[in-house]
Amino acid sequence: METRFNLMANETGVKLAKRFAGVAAVLHSTELPQSTQELVSLRASQINGCAPCVDMHTKEAAAAGETATRLNLVAVWREATVFTEAERAALALAEEGTRLADAHQGVSDETWAQVRKHYDDDQTAALVTLVAVINAANRMNVIVRNQGGSYQPGMFSAAAN
Repeated sequence: METRFNLMANETGVKLAKRFAGVAAVLHSTELPQSTQELVSLRASQINGCAPCVDMHTKEAAAAGETATRLNLVAVWREATVFTEAERAALALAEEGTRLADAHQGVSDETWAQVRKHYDDDQTAALVTLVAVINAANRMNVIVRNQGGSYQPGMFSAAAN
């Protein structure tokens, strides 16, 4: 499979990528734990079949000290004992927020209650935004058929500038 369109070789694509990177920088500066951010991004990317984002978030999480066991179990988090209650709430929100078309009411009240139990207002705002942004990034990559495998941790850090 070949990439259909190189967004980064297009002036408008580069401008939009900088805005995405800016949102990512704000998210990274919040009190939402970085490990939770990477797990949520990884899970949404797995669901959406976004190879570049799975590649990126797996490698960023590993570079930040996430264990191979936890990374390998993200896809089956409900059946794994290695995630905290707070992480489970965030992963449930990621799944339900990603699979909106699969449930007529979107995110369940039960999942929302768990998110609010474990995350304050600022963390909740970051978590909701993270789910929306990773889904947008997944869709852009899948539409143009970007490939995974070449990401190096930190390689997009300067993009927000």
